[in-house]
Amino acid sequence: MKKLLYGVAYYDEYMPYDRLETDIQMMKDAGINVVRIAESTWSTHEPQNGVFDFSSVDRVLEAMNKAGMKVIVGTPTYAIPTWMVKEHPDVLAITPRGPGKYGARQIMDITNPTYLFYAERIIRKLIDRVKNHPAVIGYQTDNETKHYDTSGPNVQLLFVKYMKKKFKTLDAVNKKFGLDYWSNRINSWEDFPSVVGTINGSLGSEFARFQRQLVTDFLAWQVSIVNEYKRSDQFVMQNFDFEWRGYSFGIQPRVNHFEASKAFDVTGVDIYHPSQDDLTGIEISFGGDVARSTKGTNYLVVETEAQAFTNWTPYPGQLRLQAFSHLASGANMVAYWHWHSIHNSFETYWKGLLSHDFEPNPVYHEAKTIGSDFERLSPHLVNLKKNNKVAILVSNESLSAIDWFKFNSKSSKSYNDIVRMMYDELYKMNIECDFVNPASENFEDYQMLIVPALYTAPDGLLERLNEFVLNGGHIVYTFKSGFTDEHVKVRTTHQPGIINQACGVYYSMFVEPKNVSLKDDPFQVGPENNTVDTWMELLTPTTAEVLAYYDHTHWGKYAAITENRYGKGTATYIGCIPSQAIMKEVLRHAVKKANLWGINQELSFPLIIKEGINQDGKLLHYYFNYSEDQHSFTYPHQQGRELLTESKAETGQTLDIEPWGVVIIEES
Repeated sequence: MKKLLYGVAYYDEYMPYDRLETDIQMMKDAGINVVRIAESTWSTHEPQNGVFDFSSVDRVLEAMNKAGMKVIVGTPTYAIPTWMVKEHPDVLAITPRGPGKYGARQIMDITNPTYLFYAERIIRKLIDRVKNHPAVIGYQTDNETKHYDTSGPNVQLLFVKYMKKKFKTLDAVNKKFGLDYWSNRINSWEDFPSVVGTINGSLGSEFARFQRQLVTDFLAWQVSIVNEYKRSDQFVMQNFDFEWRGYSFGIQPRVNHFEASKAFDVTGVDIYHPSQDDLTGIEISFGGDVARSTKGTNYLVVETEAQAFTNWTPYPGQLRLQAFSHLASGANMVAYWHWHSIHNSFETYWKGLLSHDFEPNPVYHEAKTIGSDFERLSPHLVNLKKNNKVAILVSNESLSAIDWFKFNSKSSKSYNDIVRMMYDELYKMNIECDFVNPASENFEDYQMLIVPALYTAPDGLLERLNEFVLNGGHIVYTFKSGFTDEHVKVRTTHQPGIINQACGVYYSMFVEPKNVSLKDDPFQVGPENNTVDTWMELLTPTTAEVLAYYDHTHWGKYAAITENRYGKGTATYIGCIPSQAIMKEVLRHAVKKANLWGINQELSFPLIIKEGINQDGKLLHYYFNYSEDQHSFTYPHQQGRELLTESKAETGQTLDIEPWGVVIIEES
């Protein structure tokens, strides 16, 4: 990409009156150079079956082109029109909650042949119409695509075909999935039951994997259609999202981002996060690191918040801080959902850059400063490259399996809680991370791997991880890693299975901790933080050094956290869910042990540092202040230039950073 993109989602169709020219002028005044259109308005473009009206698309494209603006056109397939449901009610997804009902978006069965027929037709009609338009720089296929829990009879039939192809025989399925239990054995393919009612976590996890593959296949199918039309100077992307907890939180359960991203030219992503006093930058960093890691290159922030809800309306300075935070993780575009606040329906109070009165407001005025900075500094900030030494291994398969087998019957904790527990502490210590998945072939690019709750994994993956340590890498494992094979079948050896070779520890019992702490507070976190909850494994070291024992009348002889030298490397094993403070200290110890503790770690949250190499080969240092207080720091790197103020930055110089402020230094 040649320059930074600064954009908004724009829906002329939603406007209560005609103001296209006014909007464009206000966009240009704010430095916005790209808009995203069309992906939500199928019913406008095809008001009746086979009747097409792209006048709103034509109108926006012509106006944007006249103004020198660029456009990303979305295929409108994630929100189906009323006529389709009236004529073909079977296009609605049947889920474990029952038959679908019309009203919301993302309610269709993405495998339904009728839906796919109409989807292909609207894609071809739309893309053929816009493909040669000079304003169009790229396409978005669908939006925030997932499988929407589709699991009706047609999906169950596809699953049986998938199982036949993958496992060949029912004997293999019955054995690998333990289906003799409770008479679940299947003796004829014709008798294969719906998985919706299964009590077998192995079969349920395989169905979740199959559903994620449906998404990968659906998106690749859309990309293949768009690729028939797109010009060589245009790109195709998808707007991926994350597990939603009122904001973007963790790895998406219903999509394998690493697999689904392969069909695309660039990964697009939406990232939403708390703001005001709750703004930490963690979600921005997490989402960006995942998006960048899917293809190992720069990505596009297709949606992020401008105002949104009342508790997300940013304090002065925060919109700017957020925008540069995206760039610091490798984003080449920052775009808001959306330009204006709409006046009807579900997202009436998900406010855009403009409020309901369409007038300039403080958030809009701050956006103008961002647009000006993006335009001026684009050659220095676009195409940032990372060279991280730490990666987090995430597993959709383990996520699904742990949903089946919770840490205990009363626990609300999930796989993503453990991922974020570790990621958040690394972030606060200014340890930048990439993400890898079980299929990644680049483990050796890193000095340290963080492996949270790798509950299900094939032998080959665990052997690769042992080899990583043997050859000099450092791994930090948590509890429940290596426990089951790829079919969620518990290994019959001592736990943690194959990785006990590198970890030098084993256990055969695990319990729910009650009134348990770590003996002698080895990490000096104080009594209020020296806690263990939810899950603990009673570890016996073979060759490992014990970093912490449990403090308990009956469990006190067992290790809680260990460290083992194996070959040229080291494996740390955390056998319990410790407090956040303990996790921080264990990770700090491991990072130091791996010789990755450097000058950037002299600062910590709320001062966050991000680094990378720009397209001119110069090292960039971003400093962010995620707090209400002014902070100072000593600049430790080679002299350079602070890009926002165009002032010199000398080695050893004390620099001030304002509340919610950002400093960007390019080394000379």
